[in-house]
Amino acid sequence: MRILVPVDGSKYSDAALAFIASRTRLIGTKPEVELLNVQLPVPPRIERVASRATIRSYLEAEANRILEPAAAKLLRAGLAVRSSFAVGAPGAEIALAAARIGADLIVMGSHGHSAVKGLLLGSVTQAVLASCTTPLLVVREAAAPTRESLKVGIAVDGSKYGEAAVRYAVAHRDLFGESPQIVLLHVVPDLAAFVIPGLADAPLQLYKPEQIVAMQTKRLERAVAPARKQLERAGLKAETVCLVGNDPGTEIAAYAKQSKLDVLVLGSHGRGALKSAVLGSVATRVAAQCRTPLLLIRET
Repeated sequence: MRILVPVDGSKYSDAALAFIASRTRLIGTKPEVELLNVQLPVPPRIERVASRATIRSYLEAEANRILEPAAAKLLRAGLAVRSSFAVGAPGAEIALAAARIGADLIVMGSHGHSAVKGLLLGSVTQAVLASCTTPLLVVREAAAPTRESLKVGIAVDGSKYGEAAVRYAVAHRDLFGESPQIVLLHVVPDLAAFVIPGLADAPLQLYKPEQIVAMQTKRLERAVAPARKQLERAGLKAETVCLVGNDPGTEIAAYAKQSKLDVLVLGSHGRGALKSAVLGSVATRVAAQCRTPLLLIRET
């Protein structure tokens, strides 16, 4: 497994390093890990008075100031790492590095903003999502899991995006430990909330309770069955959890928090950098409301 870990010396990238260092089973498979630091170009006024060699030496020293302690943390955990640095826009350079090494995963720390703000995962994370489709594990500022086998939620909806998330989890199961507790999450609509106007201003329920249960059960099974089969073929068992609500992102985020998931896996489409929503609406909602590490699997 090839893993790219961008680092900038912040507490957020420290959280990403701690997460990788905590994955004993993954470390045992000897993954190829590359640390990357991206330095911003020096201002033009500096370029006019300093030689290229001087500027290069300065940028390299600044990068090493961040890369060396980061590498030491992973080396202490038993990981062999390579380090590199680039100069440019961080999001674009991370995407280029991922393509260069053929990364199976990018792991990066990120802060989060409220849903009102445009950047739910931080500007660099947003830029990476807009620039490449490499699976991305976003780790917030939180302690690394203390248990080796993680509690993993995988959101599925019967689409190719959910199926891609399950395929990735199966192919890279070592990321989650020897015996992960996998929960397949699906959100069915709250049909009890659908009413029609009635007499004397009293609303009439659109569906009978037994009809609601039957329709929700059918939707759940249709969405979860393909994912369950994929996991069973790989020898993995999964619990199925049916969430009820008309805002899937909110329901998934609430479950992740209440159930203390270690990782939440989401399949999502991607849009161009010029569009306001780089992620799909469900993933955007989850990112805005949830501090659980998010493993985002892109399917274009």
